[in-house]
Amino acid sequence: MSGGRRPSATGPYRDRGQVTVEFLGMTPTIIVTLVVLWQLVLVGYTFTLAGNAADEAARAGTAASPGARQGACQAAGTDKLSGAWGDGATVTCATGGGMVTADVRLTVPILFPGTLSFPFEVTGHAGAVEEETD
Repeated sequence: MSGGRRPSATGPYRDRGQVTVEFLGMTPTIIVTLVVLWQLVLVGYTFTLAGNAADEAARAGTAASPGARQGACQAAGTDKLSGAWGDGATVTCATGGGMVTADVRLTVPILFPGTLSFPFEVTGHAGAVEEETD
């Protein structure tokens, strides 16, 4: 070392701090990418919940007696939905032609379930053959 002098800008330390500056510059892009990916996960999860709720509703409607099918179908459609998705859920059940069909409509939350939702709904549809009761 030569008397406490710093190495020149052309020495081995000339890129010192460059990685930190580049990372700070990329931080907003990384955060936006993570937020978009999280929102896509919520949309996909809402589709999964709607399909599963419709399937459960149709299955419960076929197992119930003919007079109680509508109530059993609607109750089963919202039974396993958590508060964030269950609060705005709409379950519609119909019978006809030997089939019980169920449509479940859910709203897609924005970033955090239970706060704001997108102005469109995700629909799950399922049907099952009516069981014969003696």
